[in-house]
Amino acid sequence: MPPQPGRLEILLRPLTMIWFSICLHWEALKEAIRREGFVALGRPQQIRDAASARLLTVNSKGFIAYENTTIVPSLVHAASGVVLELGPGPGNQIHRFDPGLIQQIYGVEPNPFFRDAVDAKLEQSGLRDKYKLIDCGIEDSDVLRAEGITEGSVDTVLSIQVLCAVKDPRNVMKEVWKLLKPGGKFVFWEHGASRDRLTSATQACLNPAWSRLIGCHLTRNVLADILDSGEWENPQEIEEPVDPRSLLPRIQGILVKKSG
Repeated sequence: MPPQPGRLEILLRPLTMIWFSICLHWEALKEAIRREGFVALGRPQQIRDAASARLLTVNSKGFIAYENTTIVPSLVHAASGVVLELGPGPGNQIHRFDPGLIQQIYGVEPNPFFRDAVDAKLEQSGLRDKYKLIDCGIEDSDVLRAEGITEGSVDTVLSIQVLCAVKDPRNVMKEVWKLLKPGGKFVFWEHGASRDRLTSATQACLNPAWSRLIGCHLTRNVLADILDSGEWENPQEIEEPVDPRSLLPRIQGILVKKSG
């Protein structure tokens, strides 16, 4: 078994990511000014979206390799029927779906700069005819309704490291619960606040820069947001692997929406 990283090494990793993101934001800003002139300065969200997409796309292979050492592949493999994938980003999960279990997948992604990366992965996956990327958030009910996604219409919602990044995770989870059919599955692998006091303090110190530049939050109580969204048949089956030094402690599982 390889040696476990120490706290200093665990701290240096996010600092490296933060610096890389600063560089990408600078490049995105310069590119936007070259393309649109100084009017681009009035569109900070567009610059952040471009930098975020570049950050996650450049690191896509590394993220996939790491997730291959976790429960993520088996979680994604469990998705079936009509699937709504929250925040697919650069499409890291596309190759993990079982086409034989899938009727249709809707990737709900508000950042339009991920589209090229998702299209490239779809070409390699054999899911081109079953996967549709929608440029919106799950809260955009009018857009989803136009695609046939309504309350009680979805068999599986997949969320892999997404609730850390959305503006309002509690509201997102309430929408997830409404869209699922009775007996439908919420499949997730998320991270949130650590239960370890020293790690929690480190998360609090890093969170302002991390959330702004990386795009996700380190200190959220994701478990509460999930459980408070509605009634689940098996909340006791949520897993929380113990890793007190991790700045990204996970919760994971497959929750089933209560019927009736």
